[in-house]
Amino acid sequence: MLADVTPSTASVHLGRLKDEKLVRVSAQGRHKYYSLEGRSVARVLEELSVLAGGSSKGFEPNTPESLRRARTCYDHIAGALAVAIHDHLHQEGWLFSNPQIGPNTYEMTGEGTKKLASIGIDVDEARALRRRFAYGCLDWSERRPHIAGALGAVLLKHSLEKKWVVRDLNSRALSITKFGEREIHQRLGLKL
Repeated sequence: MLADVTPSTASVHLGRLKDEKLVRVSAQGRHKYYSLEGRSVARVLEELSVLAGGSSKGFEPNTPESLRRARTCYDHIAGALAVAIHDHLHQEGWLFSNPQIGPNTYEMTGEGTKKLASIGIDVDEARALRRRFAYGCLDWSERRPHIAGALGAVLLKHSLEKKWVVRDLNSRALSITKFGEREIHQRLGLKL
């Protein structure tokens, strides 16, 4: 463990930080992910680290590069590719958070629906599936969300069918093809 404490000690400390509204928790399956409650908490922690004068070794992921770049997460795309797609769809205003439906829940705008239809993805068909339409799934290598749910599954299926990505037969890794890089850039406006 990075903090060099036992899991039970970490759990007690995280519970106290949550009670004091310094961190928030999101549950995903049997895992819990903690993040700072906001920018003000981050600012105070940065100031405390300057005051303390100590420097700590920064986090260095040891995940193989092929898995960090692109992989499957259950039935959707994960890794840097998936986070880039997630962020791009948000920045373009095609995908937005909808907390009225549920936590970490996403919806598509009309423009986003049209854009995905122009590349062959039927958003209404994905919405009709008997499962959550779209939600943020925390990416363990990038520590930011990617798109899960029916929309995430349709994006993976489409990317595989169009040969934008190909599966590594021995792992969950996905290789982004040169064709895929070009298509993602031309059709979505996302430069990888």
